[in-house]
Amino acid sequence: MKFSVVVLAAGMAVQVAVACAEGENAGSNDSTSQQTAAQESSAADLPPIIKDDKNWYFSWGYSRQWYAPSDIHVTQPGQGNNFTVHQVKGSDLATTIPDGIDSTLNLNFFNPQENIRIGKFTGPDKTFAIEFSLDHSKYNTDLGQTAYVSGTINNKPVSQNMVLDAQTFNYVYHNGLNHIMVNAVWLHHLYGPKQKPGDLELISRLGAGILLPHAENTILGNTNQLGPKWGLNSSCCFAGNDWWQLRGWTVGVEVGTRYRITESIYLELTAKEAYGALRNVPVYQGTADQELWMTEAVFSAGYLF
Repeated sequence: MKFSVVVLAAGMAVQVAVACAEGENAGSNDSTSQQTAAQESSAADLPPIIKDDKNWYFSWGYSRQWYAPSDIHVTQPGQGNNFTVHQVKGSDLATTIPDGIDSTLNLNFFNPQENIRIGKFTGPDKTFAIEFSLDHSKYNTDLGQTAYVSGTINNKPVSQNMVLDAQTFNYVYHNGLNHIMVNAVWLHHLYGPKQKPGDLELISRLGAGILLPHAENTILGNTNQLGPKWGLNSSCCFAGNDWWQLRGWTVGVEVGTRYRITESIYLELTAKEAYGALRNVPVYQGTADQELWMTEAVFSAGYLF
């Protein structure tokens, strides 16, 4: 009888111990599940991980320009000329789309009005970059227009209208009116997955730099003479007969959109407004000054690396 009671008590003790162990395990499993759910919820609330790569980008594009009327002041001491042609109308080089495509296929990239951008992001979020840009824009006075001229010509006062033709006043930057700038660049996400195919961003630029024009002009029958395009002493940038001339400064602002086709390839469409001050541009036996407002539309393709 005593032995049975002992066995019965021992069995009850084992059942109680098993029940307690099962309860502890269940509580432990519930706690683990709650921690896992909390971690998953926290991970879902975090922003997507952005890889710290593709910090550089390069783009190549083509553009059209529109210019506000401007005054061109000409000084030619040897000719007795010191005059201003007022509110001259100018336009870019009328390169057609087929001409631009043909130039590109023949690797003559600098025939159309092309645009180069090279930039580097300053952080992993890739919302701000420092950029170098070249706008190879072109300019020519519209031949056949009538403009008011004031000042001195052949040492005689002048105040009259003049028809600007190929011999009287043909003022050209066809190779071209180069805006070389350093820009601050901001990007703002608009739509789609960030930094993935389908990402649409607002892009804006603010920059300043130099003007490096190639001046071709004929004024009152006299054409300025420049040296060859390539050479050790005649290409650039300060001599009167250099092909390119460092002759001014420029500032500009640009706004548009950037769309990623792949993680590395994107398309960009922007509008730019720039102001340029040109000083001591070579003309025959003298120089010319001009201030320009340029509106530009740019379409380009780029690569992130």
